[in-house]
Amino acid sequence: MNNGTTGMTPQLKLSVVSTLYRSSGTVDEFVERAAASARALVGDSFEIVLVNDGSPDDSLERAEALLASCPELVLVDLSRNFGHHVALLEGLRQSAGKLVYLIDSDLEEHPEWVSSFRDVLLREKSDVVFGFQEKRKGGFLERVSGAVYWSTFRRLSGLDIPANVVTCRLMTRRYVDALMLHGEREVSIGALFAVAGFRQVGLPVTKDHKGSSTYSLRLKIWHLVNSISAFSTKPLSGIFLMGVFVSGIGFVLLVYLVVVGLLWSRSPAGWTSVMASVWLLGGLVLSSLGVIAIYLGKVFSEVKARPRSIVRSVTRSGDRRSPEAAVD
Repeated sequence: MNNGTTGMTPQLKLSVVSTLYRSSGTVDEFVERAAASARALVGDSFEIVLVNDGSPDDSLERAEALLASCPELVLVDLSRNFGHHVALLEGLRQSAGKLVYLIDSDLEEHPEWVSSFRDVLLREKSDVVFGFQEKRKGGFLERVSGAVYWSTFRRLSGLDIPANVVTCRLMTRRYVDALMLHGEREVSIGALFAVAGFRQVGLPVTKDHKGSSTYSLRLKIWHLVNSISAFSTKPLSGIFLMGVFVSGIGFVLLVYLVVVGLLWSRSPAGWTSVMASVWLLGGLVLSSLGVIAIYLGKVFSEVKARPRSIVRSVTRSGDRRSPEAAVD
């Protein structure tokens, strides 16, 4: 982990960390604005770490073209697409600054926010200042799905995560080092931010909206399932309680049938009700097995202990380092 000085080189004051995925149209402006904002805040004691998460466009090539004009730029090229959250963690792992400013490179979040984030960090004596939207942007479906996502996630995970949190946040080195202690393969970075602890303060921000979210409804549902199963056992407890409830109903129905049979020598007819019960119980059994299978899949993934991400190369201004495997 790169978390201190190397040789006689003083530690940088600030690292700006972001990812590249279909970022060809924004990477030039992002680097220019991020460098200007960082330089105004800490002089030349900063770096900009960009992690290429297997982007299918020419994002990496465009970023490489900026190395000559921006010596503070560090390019981390992953061997394939590992996902946004994993790429963010790899960027944090590669960072060296005393403060780390994490932000998306799509320019919906502003690099210039780093100044106000630093002011709040110092004033509140906190380890993290994170941005959140007081009112979520986007269309009706995006706003509703976002609200349902955060509400469900908080209820089932037991984590106190504010709604509409954005990627953008400023963190101290000790907090980033604490994040790096988590070695799970199935990553939900929002949950990791919460379980790492420390004093965290929210700052309302207004994101620009440049179109539909890259997180589709299907992807949001998968992230919700992944996050809850990675950080909570409440669904398993829910299966147990559901089983007790259904068994209780079955016992009451059995008593009813026995009483009716003994007192009136007849049993209630109803093919429809029988079939409805079969379908209901069958659905409950299948869904319960599905939840258990998700948890078994998590165990299977973790036991294999494959690397969370693999770095193909790290490029700095005038320096091409040999490929390295980043095993967290």
